[in-house]
Amino acid sequence: MHKPPRTALVRAHQSHTAALPDAIIDRCPADESLLVGGIGIMNIMLVSVTERTREIGILIAVGARSSDILIQFLIEAVILSLSGGIIGVVTGIGIAFGLGKSMGTQVIVEPSMIIMSVGFTAAVGIFFGFYPARKASALNPIEAMRYE
Repeated sequence: MHKPPRTALVRAHQSHTAALPDAIIDRCPADESLLVGGIGIMNIMLVSVTERTREIGILIAVGARSSDILIQFLIEAVILSLSGGIIGVVTGIGIAFGLGKSMGTQVIVEPSMIIMSVGFTAAVGIFFGFYPARKASALNPIEAMRYE
């Protein structure tokens, strides 16, 4: 039975273990961007809840359920995140085609990747928009209408 030389095994192991930290480091900027974008969405939605406290109180007073308010603010958060996601996808495709043309290569854009990107963007909007939406839906209508 033939065994590969020990140095070949060591090199193969080193090449595989070196690729893992590189993959993690390559993902860090994307993860940080999602986190910062999500926190931005949450802050915008919290400001929106604060500015519209009186309106929310009136809606609850005239019969809107907490779930109606929650859904309204979640939809707003998703629209906000989707608008940023679509702008990002269009910008990314434009840059890819521009670089591809300048380098003389063909660029292939997979529709599944676009759908996944937009879906993930919507999920980020729902995740980071839930707290402000929950806060808006839990307001006391009497205190909310008194808010100035």
